[in-house]
Amino acid sequence: MGRIIFDTATTINGWIADERNSLAWLFAVEGGEHPDDGLFPAAAAVLVEGSTTYEWLLAEQDVLAHPEKWAEFHGDRPTFVFTTRELPTPDGADVRFVSGSVVDALPAIRDAAGGGDIWVVGGGDLAGQFFDAGVLDEIALSVAPVALVGGAPLFPRRVESDRLRLESASAVGQFARLIYSVKPVATD
Repeated sequence: MGRIIFDTATTINGWIADERNSLAWLFAVEGGEHPDDGLFPAAAAVLVEGSTTYEWLLAEQDVLAHPEKWAEFHGDRPTFVFTTRELPTPDGADVRFVSGSVVDALPAIRDAAGGGDIWVVGGGDLAGQFFDAGVLDEIALSVAPVALVGGAPLFPRRVESDRLRLESASAVGQFARLIYSVKPVATD
């Protein structure tokens, strides 16, 4: 069974999007527009994202008018979007809309992954739901040399140090790359 990985870029003060849900701050960083190899799980079999992330990606790249841009990031991988609304789908994209709990959607996500890794692209609250369900295996952060005054928080949960183990820390261009494994909740 593949791992479930929350892999995202963040500011040094813990925001993954600004107050307008924009990632323009990220693309302004040298290497932020086209990340180096190793800054995201390119081999993940399935992507998972929330509706805010999905809608921002569609709008930022004008993907509905230029559906070929979908493949530049998503490839031909199935993408599960958690939403309670009807949203458009780019031509040719394998987008699967789901609502409800992560636990309820997880069997279909794992089935689509076929044993491969699952990349939780964003947002932070959705990743937190995977954490709450006890199924998140890894948190990978690319910390950018940027500070914002507000926006979408990286991981809106309280997580104590006994649940995370630093596996690696490295510099990749202008980013600090931090990889944490998530320890399962101890049961008595």
